[in-house]
Amino acid sequence: MFAQANSEHCRHKIFNASWTIDGVDQDRSLFKMIKNTNELNGKGVLSAYVDNASVIAGHKGGRFFPKAADQEYAYHQEDVHILMKVETHNHPTAIAPHAGAATGSGGEIRDEGATGKGSKPKAGLTGYSVSNLQIPGFEQPWEDNYGKPERIVSALDIMLEGPIGGAAFNNEFGRPALNGYFRTYEAKVPGVDGDEVRGYHKPIMIAGGLGNIRADDVEKGEIGVGFKLICLGGPAMQIGLGGGAASSMASGASAADLDFASVQRENPELERRCQEVIDRCWQAGNDNPIAFIHDVGAGGLSNAFPELVKDGGRGGNFGLRNINNDEPGMSPLAIWCNEAQERYVMAVAPENLALFEQFCERERCPYAIVGEATEEHHLILGDTHFDNNPVDLPMSVLFGKPPKMHRDVETNEPELQSFDAQGIELADAAQRVLSLPTVASKSFLITIGDRSITGMVAGEQMVGPWQVPVGNCAVTTTALDTYTGEVMAMGERTPLALIDAPASGRMAIGETITNMAGTQIADLGDIRLSANWMSPAGYPGEDAKLYETVKAVGMELCPALGISIPVGKDSMSMRTVWNDDGEDKSVTSPVSLVISGFAPVEDVRKSLTPQLRTDKGDTDLILVDLGNGQNRMGGSALAQVFKQLGDTAPDVDDAEDLKGLFSAIQGLNEADMLLAYHDRADGGLLTTLAEMAFAGHTGLDIEMSALVADAGELLPSLFTEELGVVVQVRQADTAEVLRQFSAAGLAEQSHVIGSLNDDDQIRFTLEGEEVLVDSRVEWQRTWAETSYRLQAMRDNANCAQQEFDRILDATDQGLNAALTYDPAEDVAAQLIASGKRPQVAILREQGVNGQVEMAAAFDRAGFACTDVHMSDILSGRRQLSEFVGLVACGGFSYGDVLGAGEGWAKSILFNAGSRQQFADFFAREDTFSLGVCNGCQMLSNLHELIPGAEHWPHFVRNQSEQFEGRTALVQVQESDSVFLQGMAGSHMPIAIAHGEGHAEFASADERAACDAAGQIALRFVDNNGMTTETYPANPNGSVDGITGLTAANGRVTIMMPHPERVYRSLQNSWAPDEWAEDGAWMRMFRNARVWVG
Repeated sequence: MFAQANSEHCRHKIFNASWTIDGVDQDRSLFKMIKNTNELNGKGVLSAYVDNASVIAGHKGGRFFPKAADQEYAYHQEDVHILMKVETHNHPTAIAPHAGAATGSGGEIRDEGATGKGSKPKAGLTGYSVSNLQIPGFEQPWEDNYGKPERIVSALDIMLEGPIGGAAFNNEFGRPALNGYFRTYEAKVPGVDGDEVRGYHKPIMIAGGLGNIRADDVEKGEIGVGFKLICLGGPAMQIGLGGGAASSMASGASAADLDFASVQRENPELERRCQEVIDRCWQAGNDNPIAFIHDVGAGGLSNAFPELVKDGGRGGNFGLRNINNDEPGMSPLAIWCNEAQERYVMAVAPENLALFEQFCERERCPYAIVGEATEEHHLILGDTHFDNNPVDLPMSVLFGKPPKMHRDVETNEPELQSFDAQGIELADAAQRVLSLPTVASKSFLITIGDRSITGMVAGEQMVGPWQVPVGNCAVTTTALDTYTGEVMAMGERTPLALIDAPASGRMAIGETITNMAGTQIADLGDIRLSANWMSPAGYPGEDAKLYETVKAVGMELCPALGISIPVGKDSMSMRTVWNDDGEDKSVTSPVSLVISGFAPVEDVRKSLTPQLRTDKGDTDLILVDLGNGQNRMGGSALAQVFKQLGDTAPDVDDAEDLKGLFSAIQGLNEADMLLAYHDRADGGLLTTLAEMAFAGHTGLDIEMSALVADAGELLPSLFTEELGVVVQVRQADTAEVLRQFSAAGLAEQSHVIGSLNDDDQIRFTLEGEEVLVDSRVEWQRTWAETSYRLQAMRDNANCAQQEFDRILDATDQGLNAALTYDPAEDVAAQLIASGKRPQVAILREQGVNGQVEMAAAFDRAGFACTDVHMSDILSGRRQLSEFVGLVACGGFSYGDVLGAGEGWAKSILFNAGSRQQFADFFAREDTFSLGVCNGCQMLSNLHELIPGAEHWPHFVRNQSEQFEGRTALVQVQESDSVFLQGMAGSHMPIAIAHGEGHAEFASADERAACDAAGQIALRFVDNNGMTTETYPANPNGSVDGITGLTAANGRVTIMMPHPERVYRSLQNSWAPDEWAEDGAWMRMFRNARVWVG
């Protein structure tokens, strides 16, 4: 218990230490310098440094949730504040990547949910830094095999397994993962005592996100004497022992058995149940039973419960045997100190206990009353089994202030060599840089994640009709009825720290801002940052670099920009040491600052993307170069792929330039003068332009004479990673755009550099002479190949090949829509105006997570929607006879451990009462039913109860052998479905998010019978509108593209895609410009209202 509570992981001793550098005492700790940003610019920061996450002011919106009295969904207009949190889970991810990344995401989600008196996680981000991948058969010329210790997995295995763990947890919990980064770095570079290997054998695994919180819940409440101290969530298990202490050591400095014991296991379905309980609590408003809440993380209950009562100004009396325990044979130490996941601790007043227990019972969420708060600041843990007190001590012994750490360190400057461009050909440079994982496509990290859940996603990684993963930032709406929202983006430039650590920190912040500037943010000061600091503490010279970087950020740049850092995290043991046949080896990371930026957005519809527009007439491309032509090459991707480092790093030389750029972009966006926007970062200008061309499916003509005087300057000009942006503007607006950049003080930095062409070539010229030319297709294949190789190793290789080969089709028109109806027409308007609201049951089982947006879609169509949990049906609290509509929602019922939707179906079929209720409901001719995704799978397993569903398939693992989060095209078929009347023949985009969507019929005859009876409702089609079985246009491989069916009478419809997530135009990853508020799929819900009459 002491080891965990007082580990570096939990107590952040280095960030609170006093410092002497080169014999000079420093007057501030690292933490004080970070806090300085909020002291100077804390306006709108509602909570900082005191809770599991920080909170900033958001917009007003209608939070959509069930009323406590009758469980009917309704909009609740209130302030919707933004909480932000970014964690790391580096040590476990090095040992067991899947579990490490999954529990990293799970722990961060709990941090968000445990903010204030309970809050709601909304959207996530993930990031990875690893050493060289060395993909078999795709080894790169800059990669050397230096080896690794046996106790950790390879960088390749981390990236094959870790992202699946992180994505799977987010998917099953029901949080879209919308942003991230991926860097590989491992290189032999100059050190003071000769060359040394720097890199990420100990990886960085970032898990973060934003959520929302009610104004009244931002601050934690009082813990009164006698308040019940509760553990919400799963049981104790003998896993994750010593995680806080183990992760605070250099990898290899502890015993291997401690390393392996310190890794936890994940259960996202249980965490979802916990969050549903927390949701019921905060949704109760003034009756919220939670007074105080913490998540359970490092140190388990031995850290969480003492922190809970300490922060509440109390002591605690706990019973060890009150803890839910799956392994009774564990020692008292293991029961108290294990880090079993999906647990929260909280204080609840005795008079509110019944309400809390009612919420837990309905959600089937385990909890245990473990103790009570005491007046005396004393901690007692009693054990009735051994009739003793394993813990009995004053709180001050555990939390008393130990002697303050003092760091006496020296600077250490190795002799570096300047970047040498001699002999590097432009074409070779382009090929290598576009293949570097840091630069290359991140598709393999993105499509494994659900990016549409919640119905509040307005901007993600995938961009445009061709769904190219080049998005600058993630954008969400405040609520389901607003155009306001939130934005988050990341920035990190860690290799620069090997040259100039403070510059690396400044550039990380600069990149974050340029990633966010394309969204509509009222003021630069509205951006708040999370700073995650990684460092090999104690390694010669690195402590001084850390101090100077924190100083540069906290005392200089952020104050100059008017930006605060109200949240962050540190990991101070970023070094791996081992012995290889008698040779001592080590890999040491650079000082690594990963920045995540968050801000409220004024209008999510005005979010610019890198997609170049070919339908806007003649246009120009303008580069704004904040590097002022210096073209510093140190730490660049180009240097890395030619095994160099360089001696001069890019930097933020003038904060005023960055402020001017942000202001100018905001004004030009407001005036609708910008068509596309992309920042310059890893890979330099060439990569920025290439990614914009990929997203726009177009060629480019770039004239370099505005940037360079002669051919010798081309390489640095194209590959420097100085801050900058490229914008696309109509030629008619070019002069005005340049005038506005000039007014922002950027006249000398702004250059017209080119335009689009229609021959699909990316062409660079100097004074009209071609200096570099290649086809957009070939460059995009090069850029996509790293992702393809990893995807082919991890998933179905044939599917990966099909997706990779799709780039070869230069005539691919991308996503498109062809509708047989007007999506803006409200066919249910008269019925809605009548005020009659038919009752619909929004049905969910434990693990279902898509109910809220489903209810919102039906609510907009004029239905009264009621939240119905299966526990309500089984207990008799609800009868299906109350409803005219039944909607089974998406998610992961029972974690899909019994197969997709099968556990849910069996809970109905094997209970006589529920079986009869469902059979009676389906038999009623005045009812309709809809099953989407997990609900589709569940209803397909109830086919014996549904008249006319005897030919239906069941749904099995996708052909890709992977969860698929995509935007796909479907065509509506002629059928009797009450939902799809008047829509037949239309094809349009729709959100896809499933791992088991492949329709498997009992036989070919059954499929033919279904088809003959007109029961096929939806089919996947390619971008030409033709039924397809080709991946990824058909993401699950279903025969004949089948992805939606209806029963013979048309009253019951099932589908794997998610229309409820894209009923608003802005919810679509891509939608035609002419669509207004209503997306194409809103008609489906209004059709149901028309049918009811």
